[in-house]
Amino acid sequence: MARKDEFTDEEWKTMQKGITGAGMLVSTGHRDFTDSFGEAAALARELVTQRQDGATELLRELAETRGSGFGLVASPTELEQGTLAALGEAVTILTSKAPVEVGPYRDLVLDVANKVAEAKGGVRDEENAMIEKLRGALGSAEGSEAT
Repeated sequence: MARKDEFTDEEWKTMQKGITGAGMLVSTGHRDFTDSFGEAAALARELVTQRQDGATELLRELAETRGSGFGLVASPTELEQGTLAALGEAVTILTSKAPVEVGPYRDLVLDVANKVAEAKGGVRDEENAMIEKLRGALGSAEGSEAT
């Protein structure tokens, strides 16, 4: 099993940015200020759950993130591009260093995205569209397995 110390700081931040960015991206898919608080809480709850019950030690360590990897003023476009790029890079990193972790990482990202989407009033079409973009980014790296 892979552990944090097997990755550079930059690789680690990229993998964490993919996770938190996924939740944030889904949240921005349907813009409603009142939903934002519930979705942020859902993201935080899912990370706490993963810290305790994550499928692998690596995922439990990745869920210990304290920031999003995005600035407070990141535009929706920057958030989308940054998240999708981070996910593609994360899959490439994991494929290279810990291929057995690619599937669990993909599952974690999609679990986070789905929990955020379900947080307030059910999953909307815009949120589903963002989840599909996440799936595409997670499957875009060479050597990755489909979910």
